[in-house]
Formats: sequence, C-alpha cells, structure tokens
Amino acid sequence: MSIFISTPLLLQIVVVLLLGLILGSFVNVCIHRLPKNESVIAPRSYCISCKAKLSAWDNIPVLSYLLLRGKCRQCNASVSILYPMIETLTALLILAAYIKFDVSVSFFIFCLIGPSLVAITIIDIKHKIIPDIITLPGIMFGLIAGSYLIGLKDSFIGLLVGGGAFLITSEIYYRIRGNVGMGGGDIKLIAAIGALLGWQKVILIIFLSAFIGSLVGLAGLIGKRLNSLSQIPFGPFLAGGTLIAYFSGEQIIHLYIIMLT
Repeated sequence: MSIFISTPLLLQIVVVLLLGLILGSFVNVCIHRLPKNESVIAPRSYCISCKAKLSAWDNIPVLSYLLLRGKCRQCNASVSILYPMIETLTALLILAAYIKFDVSVSFFIFCLIGPSLVAITIIDIKHKIIPDIITLPGIMFGLIAGSYLIGLKDSFIGLLVGGGAFLITSEIYYRIRGNVGMGGGDIKLIAAIGALLGWQKVILIIFLSAFIGSLVGLAGLIGKRLNSLSQIPFGPFLAGGTLIAYFSGEQIIHLYIIMLT
C-alpha cells in the first residue's frame, strides 16, 4: 500500500478510475443478468441483439463504446448509452471514495457496496425488484464489515433497527391499504445497510431516503408524470441515502446534535 501511496497523484487517480471502470463493467453484467436469474460469470459478455460473444477488444469499458460508436461490431445494432454511463458513474464513485478514505478498509468496503448500490438502483428502476442474491449476502457482509467498523453489537442493532422499521412499516401499510407498500427487497436492503453502518446512520438513511423520495414524487405529481396511485421504486432512494451517509453521515449527525443543544 505504501508503494501505491508514494506514486504520483495523477497515476493514483488513473489506477483508481480504471478499477472503477472494471467494476462498472461488471455492474452492467449484473443489471442485465440478475433479474433473469442468469449467471454473472458465464457465458462471457454477448450482444443482446445478435447474441454474438464480445471479444476482449469490444468489451473495454467506455472506450469500446466510443470506438464502435455505440454499435455492435457484428450486427450493427445500437448499444444503449446506459452502459458507458453506468461504467463512468461507478468509476467516479470509486474515485470519490478514494479521495475521501484513501487506501483504507473503508475504501475497500466501498468498492463492494458502491457498485452494488448502482446495480440495485438500475435494477429496481427497470424491474421494480431488488434481487436476493445481492441483499442476502449483503446482510452477512454488513455484519462482518460492520463488526470491524462499529463493533458486532452496534452492527446487529443496526440490522434490527433498519430491517425492523421497514418490516413494521410494511405490515402497517398492508393492514391499512390492503396491498404491499414496502417490498421484501427494500426490507433486506435496509437491514444490510443497518448492519454495515449502525443504528444511528440507518435512521439518517431512512430519513434521507424518504425526503429524497418525497421530492421526486412531488416533482412527478407537479409534472403530471405520476399520480397518487403510481408506484415508485424505493431502492434508488435508499441507495442515495446510503451514499450520503457513508461519505458524510458522521458530520451530518454531529451537526444535528449541535443544533439540538
């Protein structure tokens, strides 16, 4: 690690961005395959239009898209711009984590949860599901990583507070409205987040997610893109709240405490 830290800053940034682009490319695979219960390991990447397997040269994050002008080499079908956008977004998140945490345990943990949150966001928007294959291992990872970051006791309490709050909310909503308002994926996701970050930050995340969701919902109503019966996936708001809490949660909580005193 000391060798990497002693290298020029520009080279560090390039290496971190390359890592982020690679992770972003894997996120694209997860987004495409997980909702269909397909393996993310095999077969190798292929064109969704003609099913032709992509060569290594055609699968370089962002660069291949630019060189091929957003088209498949084999069938000339258009490739969604969402692919390079997701790769770029993931790379920028990884870079932001490196700038914030340097080479540390918090940085390496983010290299797992950051791309996962991107995948969850896109999958939930497109399919309105959060796959168990992400959230269930995420709960175990949250307990393990949380035990290191905040201690096993606080990690377990965070899991109970996060998952319990959403489970109770879901049950109350069902009793009142007669339909499911909070999906099981959201409950498992917030449980995993609570296990990782603890009860204080998970409460902050719930508040931030609800606040961001309310703003988006209000904007949708004003713009007449949504109505009172519209179902809005909550995973993206949880992901946004988690990112804010992971980077600045302690400062926000500290500021809140100061305002109360």
